[in-house]
Amino acid sequence: MARSVSRDDVRANLASWEADSADYQARNAPQLNRWDRLGWGTWDVPEDEVRALGDVEGLGALELGCGACQFGIKVAMRGARVTGLDFSANQLVAGQANARETGVRLPLVRASAEEIPFADGSFDLVFCDHGAMSFTDPKLTIPEAARVLRSGGVLVFNIASPFIWTFWGEVDEPPGRELRRPYFGGGRTVWPDPDPSVEWQLTYGDWIRIFRSSDLVVEDLIELRPAEDASTTYQSYSTLEWARDFPAENIWKVRKA
Repeated sequence: MARSVSRDDVRANLASWEADSADYQARNAPQLNRWDRLGWGTWDVPEDEVRALGDVEGLGALELGCGACQFGIKVAMRGARVTGLDFSANQLVAGQANARETGVRLPLVRASAEEIPFADGSFDLVFCDHGAMSFTDPKLTIPEAARVLRSGGVLVFNIASPFIWTFWGEVDEPPGRELRRPYFGGGRTVWPDPDPSVEWQLTYGDWIRIFRSSDLVVEDLIELRPAEDASTTYQSYSTLEWARDFPAENIWKVRKA
């Protein structure tokens, strides 16, 4: 039953991304397609500051929910052998164009992160910036990510924080400074028309329990804070003032035992 619901969710999210892919890329290209800067999240916080990935030279890496591959291309530019995985054909077509533009070789696979089509122990690093971790069932995706990691491999992913979740308004209303929903009211959320989709949000404790059950050990939880002069193309996510007062996004870094 759980798997059946999950597949329905995948279909809903796929329809949403296929419809919005071109507009999404056009809206955010000025930020995403900066090939000289590897940054995390909606405020493009530099990897060189947070050091979530660290040295990736020579690592075999898988990006879950790679979209148009901008993040993965930048990781590949730092020496990793990156494979991109996404379920959206339109996003992957945009990814192929970006790979050609940059000259970065990046194998792409169309699949769901809940059912990763790779053998056990295939990668040293699995990562994503939002991507699949925001839109898939963690009870399925985290064990899958752990399965394809080699012993000692690392899973690093950035998602919306429980802070922004509890302060968020209705659908497209950005977060304010009053609690709008319960901290324990997360889990699976279905966003309604005109763009029906499914998103996941867990408590910190639930994330840790899923990690432990998948033989993953927490190394770090990095709460992103943009610089005072930061700018973003994701205007509806949060104001700069809000994101400097509260962590809108956080990066989990966990290692396979």
